[in-house]
Amino acid sequence: MGEIRILHVDDEPDIRELVDMSLALNPDFQVRACSCGAEAIKTATEWSPYLILLDVMMPGMDGPSTLTELRKNQQTSQIPVVFMTARAQAREVEQFISLGAQGVISKPFDPMTLASQVQGHLQAVKRN
Repeated sequence: MGEIRILHVDDEPDIRELVDMSLALNPDFQVRACSCGAEAIKTATEWSPYLILLDVMMPGMDGPSTLTELRKNQQTSQIPVVFMTARAQAREVEQFISLGAQGVISKPFDPMTLASQVQGHLQAVKRN
């Protein structure tokens, strides 16, 4: 139980709480939350999550900037990142993938299916 480490990064406390509750539906997930990119980089380095769920629009260091910094660090460069964003038009998704993201989960998301969406991204990582 709690074997799959997932780091969730979002500046909105309500979203962090909703994601935490949603991912708790899968007993294999162990979730940690961060409120900003700088905190995410520190936590990812220390905790080594299997997957990072990363908000795109955050004050200070946004999601794409956070991803860039994660890729520069040898300890975090290989951690798959899935963006969570309302900006999920095909062109935007292609841009996020080109930056090195594993995929995109659209906001607003369905709390009842979020855990299975995350599981799908984890399975895609294992296949690659």
